[in-house]
Amino acid sequence: MRVGIDAGKGHHWAVAVDADGETLFSTKVINDEAQILTLIDSARERADEVRWAVDISGRASTLLLALLVAHGQSVVYVPGRTVNRMTGAYKGEGRTDAKDARVIADQARMRRDFAALDTPPELVTTLRVLTNYRADLIADRVRLINRMRDLLVGICPALERAFDYSAAKGPVVMLTEYQTPAALRRIGVKRLTTWLERRKVRGADAVAAKAVEAAQSQQIALPGEKRAAKLVCDLAHQLLALDERIKDNDREIRETFRTDDRAEIIESMPGMGPILGAEFVAIAGDLSGYKDAGRLASHAGLAPVPRDSGRRTGNYHRPKRYNRRLRWLFYMSAQSAMMRPGPSRDYYLKKRAEGLLHTQALLSLARRRVDVLWAMLRDKRLFTSAPPVTQTA
Repeated sequence: MRVGIDAGKGHHWAVAVDADGETLFSTKVINDEAQILTLIDSARERADEVRWAVDISGRASTLLLALLVAHGQSVVYVPGRTVNRMTGAYKGEGRTDAKDARVIADQARMRRDFAALDTPPELVTTLRVLTNYRADLIADRVRLINRMRDLLVGICPALERAFDYSAAKGPVVMLTEYQTPAALRRIGVKRLTTWLERRKVRGADAVAAKAVEAAQSQQIALPGEKRAAKLVCDLAHQLLALDERIKDNDREIRETFRTDDRAEIIESMPGMGPILGAEFVAIAGDLSGYKDAGRLASHAGLAPVPRDSGRRTGNYHRPKRYNRRLRWLFYMSAQSAMMRPGPSRDYYLKKRAEGLLHTQALLSLARRRVDVLWAMLRDKRLFTSAPPVTQTA
């Protein structure tokens, strides 16, 4: 018997089918331990062998998966993309939770190539929570900066252009008190420098000089300036507080990541710091889900897939189904490693000399680094610039 579950935050929908694809039961299950256990018992009473399938492996199905694994049940993951595509092949144009669960169960009945699911170790789960939270904080930071810059354009375009508020803390500190050209002109460079130094701003004199220079270029007060200035002040305070939260989160990520036995190996690779290393462990886990480095590269979208037809062969394209975060971390680590002398930069320059564009060369380097990292973890060996010496008999 196969049981397909369309998972959700508040409730799941479970549909069981037999070997011929006939529906045995279809029921709504609240995302609650007691009801999930009742579902498991009911399914086990109907058949000696039960195979479960879910379409979500994230937070919404955490309780469900934990209970299934704890009770020795076999669970596979049916991707949502597969469910969406196959729904149209079933009777009826409508789409409901019950129909989706039916599709999931039927796909699990007919196919044997779906990945098995298990509850990840505590360390991996913790890193997933921390790295996902960090991604949310970074997204919030980008939104705050964009709002602040948009308001500054309506106060003083020259002041908005003067600084990179995403990279420098000093200008943001200044905006907590001085947001308008008139206020900056009144305080002047000398007093603004002193004010910034008291708040431990690096390069306070340069920040003050640039800000006052921008203020001197605009003598007119724009409409809505006072209200916009108050909002900029509020956003600047929020941004500084958010930066502290990100700093605390990064520290917790580093401390948690470095309790992993593989942390030293991963960090020894140029470009793979503790944050990217934590992202890698959170996504890849213990690597048991990958047969070889090629499978890992495929999951990261770094292994091209063929799209041949008829006599047209060798037509390779980037895959559509891959983990965006995994691809991003390998790309960022490759970009960081490429900027320093070493084998990564040599390989990048070689690819550029072959005619590849910057992005293409970086992706090629990222693919090569997947093989290197895989070999390091397999052999439990730190990174070295020179290739390892092979032992001969």
